[in-house]
Order: sequence, then structure tokens, then C-alpha cells
Amino acid sequence: MTIRSMLTRSRTRLLDYGSNNDPLAAVGNLVALVLAGNGPFYPIYVVLVAGADGMPWLLLTALSFPFFLIVPAIARRHPRLGRIALSLVATINTVFCTWLLGEASGTELFLLPCAMLASLLFRPGERLLMLILAGLPVVAYLLLHGRYAAPVHLYPPESYAALFSMNAVSAGMITIFMGIVFSGLLAATPARTD
Repeated sequence: MTIRSMLTRSRTRLLDYGSNNDPLAAVGNLVALVLAGNGPFYPIYVVLVAGADGMPWLLLTALSFPFFLIVPAIARRHPRLGRIALSLVATINTVFCTWLLGEASGTELFLLPCAMLASLLFRPGERLLMLILAGLPVVAYLLLHGRYAAPVHLYPPESYAALFSMNAVSAGMITIFMGIVFSGLLAATPARTD
């Protein structure tokens, strides 16, 4: 078996794992799998940008990996619960990483795509649920900003500046990615003619 065929099989299995009869759950699963795939690499990005001084604590930023990875399994049995789980895991992970790395790292910026994700994951008939889950990142910001406990490792100011830039770009990229995948769902929806 060649590497190319192994990669093709792995990609097919991953796409099958993320598929769902509920189109919103399927798109949410894709977002969850992208976030899961990024999780183990995030500590590496931080080391490359800010240095390895935060080790081994920095490895805790990858703790969200299994939680994002399990979202499609939850959604397969209960699509709405899978969408709720994705929204909650994203927000909780952002708050945890903000505490772990410190507010100056810019991880708090990920609360914006968390709110956007929750706003897009739910149907008009699920508006109350959407408002609660989309409001959770806003409430987290209002309650926690400036009040987080001290991070377990303090980086020098120049490292925090580099981390802030990296996280700002990353938050922007995940927001754009979500816009692309959700607009694809919208494009696949038949236009109303009323």
C-alpha cells in the first residue's frame, strides 16, 4: 500500500466519520474535525513563536483534541446534542487556554469565532438555544476579562506580542473557514420562492 493510497483511505474514513444526515451537524462536524486536527499542533506553534519556556504546561492546550474529535460521534446519535457539544467545547477550550497562556497571549480573541459558530449552528426554531450558546462567549468575556488567575507560566512581553499576533491571525482564519463552510451549506439549500 502506498502512502498516497493510505492518505486517501484515511481522508475517506475521516469524511465518513464526519458525515451526518443533518446538514448543520455535518458542517459542525467538519469544523470540529478541523479544530481537533489543529489541537495537537497548537503547542508546537506556541513554541515556535514564543519559545519552549512554557513546557510542560503548554501541552495542556492540546487537551481539547479528544473533545472536538468526539463531536461527530455524538452528532451521529443526536445531531442537536453534537452541535451543542461543539459550541460548548469551543468556548470552554478558549477560556481554559486564555487562563493557561494569559490574556496577553490573545487566545481570548477566539471567543469571537466561538460566538459566530454558535450563531450559525442552529435553526430559526432553535433560536433560544442559539442565543444562549452564542451569548456564552460574550458572558465569559464580560465576567473573566481582567479577572483570570495568573497563568502557570509568564512569557516575556515580546513573546506575548508574537503570541497575540499569531492568535489574532488564527482566530481570523477559523472565522473565515467557518464562513466558507457555512456558506457552502447555504448555497446547497434550495432558494425559497415565496
